[in-house]
Amino acid sequence: MTDAALSLAMLTALALVAGAVFLWRKGERQRPALMAILAAVMITNVVIWSLPTTDGQTLTAAAPPHESQP
Repeated sequence: MTDAALSLAMLTALALVAGAVFLWRKGERQRPALMAILAAVMITNVVIWSLPTTDGQTLTAAAPPHESQP
């Protein structure tokens, strides 16, 4: 489940970058800058969750599994 969330975060970040470039070329300045900052934050979060820890596991693998409640 975490892999899907990280994948969606990366796809969203790429869409934000593409939208920011499009709006920047149209002449806007504030919204594209905010979109680029949000994309950078999302990419940073994905990198943090994907980097290996000191024991060689990623945070996604080290996270406890979610237990479903009956």
